[in-house]
Amino acid sequence: MNKSVLVTGADGFIGSHLVEQLIRAGHDVTAFVMYNSFNSFGWLDSLPADILGSIKVFPGDIRDPNGVQTAMVGAEVILHLAALIGIPYSYHSPSTYVETNIIGTLNVLQSAKNIGVGQVIHTSTSEVYGTAQYVPIDENHPLDGQSPYSASKIGADQMALAFYRSFGTPVSVIRPFNTYGPRQSARAVIPTIITQIGQGNSAIQLGSIHPTRDFTFVTDTAKGFMSAIDNDASIGQVINLGSGFEISVGDTVKEISSIMGAEVSITQDNSRLRPEKSEVERLWADNSKAAEILDWAPTYAGIEGFRFGLIETIKWFGTVENTHTYKTNRYNI
Repeated sequence: MNKSVLVTGADGFIGSHLVEQLIRAGHDVTAFVMYNSFNSFGWLDSLPADILGSIKVFPGDIRDPNGVQTAMVGAEVILHLAALIGIPYSYHSPSTYVETNIIGTLNVLQSAKNIGVGQVIHTSTSEVYGTAQYVPIDENHPLDGQSPYSASKIGADQMALAFYRSFGTPVSVIRPFNTYGPRQSARAVIPTIITQIGQGNSAIQLGSIHPTRDFTFVTDTAKGFMSAIDNDASIGQVINLGSGFEISVGDTVKEISSIMGAEVSITQDNSRLRPEKSEVERLWADNSKAAEILDWAPTYAGIEGFRFGLIETIKWFGTVENTHTYKTNRYNI
């Protein structure tokens, strides 16, 4: 059944892809975007005119409880993606992560409780696990906040689950691993590699290249969120969304450079390194719970799926009109 859906963080990378899929599926979508004086809707502005014209846009601030509750009136499902996600910036300004990720989530949950919303789908992150203590990582893996960002997301996740246990708020916690694809910030590792090679650099600058990640293509991540809507079995559950495939940052460089037909070397940029005890060394998802509860499986799976996803991502970043607002010659924490 089509639903009245509010998406927080709709102007962002994953949020914009999710909104696009929701509209194409026939849902009635309100996009909660960060208020700004430019009247910018973020990545929603890049969507086809027929899609953008079907979206109701609510500019606001997730830290404002009154605005959040006003936006939620009439919504049957809340997809809560609004968050600060840059790990390096969390070392610089940790209090903003508490305010946005924990207090912002509390605002969503409290409003959902007050109004009686049918379902809240809360976005977690694989960073809450820290370095894998065993692989693949299932939802029972211990949580380890190795950065202020991951600590704030652990707090937000636990608040969401506490509202489910304390008040019966119908909360599902979806935990994506390392999502990549078109519209991702140039700060993220895959766009960083692509844009440096695209500029003709033969020596690209990166931080640590030995950590491994479970990269999941953005349309797969969005489909996972879609699968949780109206799924009663997901209520009160934490569910990983990951490709089930592990690759190091260094080997990711090799894959991208091969696709782009470039020969590159890697120079370590110390400003891109995390503090030693804060680096998450290994992430690899067990996605069997998503298969069981959500009937979800990644389309872009394994090394072949990863290559197909990289090809689509490289093509998007190679189109000037897609990236004219990016400042790829500067490293942004």
